[in-house]
Amino acid sequence: MALLDLPDWERYAPEVREPAGFDVFWSGTLAEAAAHDPLVDVVPVATDLALVDTWDVTFTGFAGHPIRAWLTRPAGTAGRDLPAVVEYLGYGRGRGLPHERLVWPCAGYAHLLVDTRGQGGQYGNGGDTPDPVGSGPAAPGFLTRGVTDPRTAYLRRLLTDAARAVDAVAALPGVDGTRIAVAGNSQGGGLALAAAGLNPRAVALLVSAPLLCDIPRSIALTDAHPYGEITQFLSVHREAAERVLDSLAHFDGTHFARRTTAAAHFGVGLRDDVCPPAGAFAAYNVLGGADKGIEVYPFNGHEHGEALHSARQLAWLGTRFGDR
Repeated sequence: MALLDLPDWERYAPEVREPAGFDVFWSGTLAEAAAHDPLVDVVPVATDLALVDTWDVTFTGFAGHPIRAWLTRPAGTAGRDLPAVVEYLGYGRGRGLPHERLVWPCAGYAHLLVDTRGQGGQYGNGGDTPDPVGSGPAAPGFLTRGVTDPRTAYLRRLLTDAARAVDAVAALPGVDGTRIAVAGNSQGGGLALAAAGLNPRAVALLVSAPLLCDIPRSIALTDAHPYGEITQFLSVHREAAERVLDSLAHFDGTHFARRTTAAAHFGVGLRDDVCPPAGAFAAYNVLGGADKGIEVYPFNGHEHGEALHSARQLAWLGTRFGDR
């Protein structure tokens, strides 16, 4: 993708329509989920890693559905309350194997890697969380499942899982509940934004190349999937466009960004044709908190800053969560 023409990105804050009853919709959804205890099971996992300890965690997500996650923390830290990073995954990925993502525990954090309901069959090493809810007609993929009504949308379940993961990590022994960060890239970035907007326990937010931000403009800018699933669905269900866009507005990251005061660190590649950078700027520029920063990579696409960006995230979070 050529460099997107956004010369005024510092001030790019479009009027993304917020549906009537947005807060009531989400407060009711979260209240139903909160009727279930956050933790179901925490089981030690034997690995051949000497420097970290891992547990297989099951917590309750949307409507009490069981969601799987890996908890990993530095070995030898029993009895210490560590700050936590809750990480969400990119589109099509599952939690994979417990030794795959070790940056955060190696930096001294308790790390909860959240599985993605129904996903895990496109990349990586799979997932372990089914989605027990079906849907009506949908385009291949996940974004349009049940999308004609926000109450039946797959995204309602997915974003609720993300918010509940914060409650789950706070309930784990050995976690400092006052220092919880949410983090993710692409779909994971959109989920981290939602979690921060829906759950005030998240006091730090690390987002790169987020999906589900400024959705109307994003589907106008790219035909790449997963946004392409929406245009594919509407090319067949032409009469449903207004209902679908209204439903999707309940899951737009710009609305969650306004509602969080968490300290925030963003990353964006200006040549991203999967999650157009306009979406990241739309969310970043309306963040509710004053402590925020963004790393812009003019010559990169969806990969943005890769390992360099990870190093910047580590430094940023370390200054806010202090000695680990």
